[in-house]
Amino acid sequence: MTTFAPLAERMRPQTLEEVVGQSHLTGAGKPLRLMLERQALSSLIFWGAPGCGKTTLARLISSLSGAQFVGLSAVSAGIKDVRDVVGHAETAKSYGQRTVLFLDEIHRFNKAQQDALLPHVESGLLILIGATTENPSFEVNPALRSRTRILKLEPISPDQILGLLHRALTDPRGLQGIQAEPDALEALAKAVDGDARRALTALEVAAQASDKIDLEGIREALGAQTPAMDKNGEDFYNLISALHKSVRASHVDASLYWLARMIAGGADSLYVARRIVRMASEDIGLADPVALRLAIAARDSAEFLGSPEGDLALAQAVVYLALAPKSNSVYNAWKAALETAGQHTGASVPLHLRNAPTSYMKNLGYGRGYAYYFDDPQGSFKQSYLPPELESAEFYQATGEGWEEKVKARLEGLRKKFQTG
Repeated sequence: MTTFAPLAERMRPQTLEEVVGQSHLTGAGKPLRLMLERQALSSLIFWGAPGCGKTTLARLISSLSGAQFVGLSAVSAGIKDVRDVVGHAETAKSYGQRTVLFLDEIHRFNKAQQDALLPHVESGLLILIGATTENPSFEVNPALRSRTRILKLEPISPDQILGLLHRALTDPRGLQGIQAEPDALEALAKAVDGDARRALTALEVAAQASDKIDLEGIREALGAQTPAMDKNGEDFYNLISALHKSVRASHVDASLYWLARMIAGGADSLYVARRIVRMASEDIGLADPVALRLAIAARDSAEFLGSPEGDLALAQAVVYLALAPKSNSVYNAWKAALETAGQHTGASVPLHLRNAPTSYMKNLGYGRGYAYYFDDPQGSFKQSYLPPELESAEFYQATGEGWEEKVKARLEGLRKKFQTG
């Protein structure tokens, strides 16, 4: 391989034994090794973070099985490119050779483009290996998923990245003769979030600047970074989930960390603010009625100030919500009320509760016998407020948390009055 190729390309594994990480797929008795040992190729979708080895494994499957390798990127390729690959595959088949189509970022193919692959994958003309950083359950058509096997690739650990860096400094294909300080390599291994390609690229940049790689050289090679986050994919929703669950569990530090991860990763501050407002209603509720007001104020601040100034208001709200007493009583009561309303859509409003704007309606009995609380408190308690078939329904149950502890006794007293009059 030419030395003009980037270091990451020169160091690309030539055997399964050279693959860093992914032993759950390449180890003895594991799926990819068995596939190659038996020469029983099948279409696959590799799902994993950037730089974890998706392209490398696809190339290895092709080379170790003697198949023709064709690589496309779903960012720029279209149905015409797929047809061209099919033509080449038919020619290769006539010579007894199989074709592996590696489709990078397969999630960027739309439904029609994915459907164009189906007959050729199903017939076996193409061994499709799709690569994606997105959850295939959401981004790949069910018809195509049913014809492939999804394999999850894990991020490469810092220790494994460190081993790869040492190999790159000693391997003839790599940077033989370049010296590196141990703390610089350790810092690089920890900084790349399991991305082997990024680690090797940064190492090469640092080596081009100096024959002795130090910590400062690594920092310059890495440049400014933000935490990894796919703004529209699974990572984004996992971070939101982690933030919400940390607030619910009253873990202030974790709540601030996940909020920071989202903001630093480029999340829309207003979207995050809306989720914080939701948390205030769902998980704090009436245990602390101030929580909702503060969450809305934080949303308004984020909208008025923008980022980064408005982000501090979001942090303030998250800390408050995490520390606040928790109650999902209103959330549960609302779900129960909605479910009951759906089951009793025909339940009629009792006559004494009906609106009576005309004399005709009054003659029909609308509003008759209604006891106005301020004129007749006892009569008000004696009358029913639910349809007869739901007379005993109770949706809201106050907890002993925060403000709800103060109203729990009042609620119980009111219900007793409604039952006894």
